[in-house]
Amino acid sequence: MSIELNTHDGQVTITNEVVATIAGGAAMECYGIVGMASKSQIRDGLAEILRKENYSRGIVVRQDEDRLHVDMYIIVSYGTKISEVANNVQSKVKYTLNQTLGLAVDSINVYIQGVRVAKE
Repeated sequence: MSIELNTHDGQVTITNEVVATIAGGAAMECYGIVGMASKSQIRDGLAEILRKENYSRGIVVRQDEDRLHVDMYIIVSYGTKISEVANNVQSKVKYTLNQTLGLAVDSINVYIQGVRVAKE
């Protein structure tokens, strides 16, 4: 599915993959995030960290009528407060999608898929 925006200059179509990529980039800027995880771990492996070009594999964008829902699968770093990291991700992604695309996001669900211990 995609999002259709009608402006006075014409029509703009934004695909869910674009929304997912922007959301993934915004989430990666948050403190405590190690990476995005694949949403289908059985097929792709356990808590695989996705690269920048594959962020959309770790994010599901759903639409209900005029409402937009984003499900994010992330990996956090060891020693961070998970609830604070998740709250920061939700705030940052909601703000970024609103500022860059002008979209009002109804919900952002964060699923912690793993905790990564830093190698010293």
